[in-house]
Amino acid sequence: MSEPQEQAVAGRTPRSEATRTRIVEAALRLFGENGYDRTTMRAIAREAGVSVGNAYYYFKSKEELVQGFYDRIAELHGRQSADVLAVQRDFAGRLRGVMLGWLDVAAPYHEFGRQFFVNAADPESPLSPFSPESSPARDAQIAIHRAVVEGSDTRIDPALRVDLPELLWLYHMGVVLFWVHDRSPGCRRTRMLVERTVPLLDRVVGLSRLRVLRPVTGEIMALIRDLMRPDA
Repeated sequence: MSEPQEQAVAGRTPRSEATRTRIVEAALRLFGENGYDRTTMRAIAREAGVSVGNAYYYFKSKEELVQGFYDRIAELHGRQSADVLAVQRDFAGRLRGVMLGWLDVAAPYHEFGRQFFVNAADPESPLSPFSPESSPARDAQIAIHRAVVEGSDTRIDPALRVDLPELLWLYHMGVVLFWVHDRSPGCRRTRMLVERTVPLLDRVVGLSRLRVLRPVTGEIMALIRDLMRPDA
């Protein structure tokens, strides 16, 4: 099936995607200027140059607009990561490039990150990165980290390799939380965090191959899997 046909099946055309993107970007500008709670769908539609009905056609609520933002960031991050993953082969280089790439992609939205964090931090909110509503963007980010692992020439314990992409996504979420609160120029402190933690993660991944450490690694992985179960 050709790309235009696939888009038609999904109900997405280049024109509709452009409109969706315009609405999301208008919402982000207003969220940053006025705050999430004080921004209305009517104001977003006016800012985007579309009717209120058209705005609701693409996004049924402000929460869906934030999900659109998550999807947009994941899409841009995927494109940027492809360039890094095409040339880097060692695990540390791939992970470092992907994490710094996310900071580059997200940089224009840093102020907005502060606005929506209160809502996203609520575990019951659909804006939480762990919510079912956030699963498309979450899956897209985990897929990027899966590519980091699978394309690496670094030897990784097979038992760890299976769960490592999700663990890297959790690490990614920790970096995002730090980034939201980072007020250093150009988010230099977050970049330093990435530069200094990636080598540590690389070392841990390398040590996981040692037979003497495999039982410990297995226990840690079992604990994390149990904690992430919905009925934990």
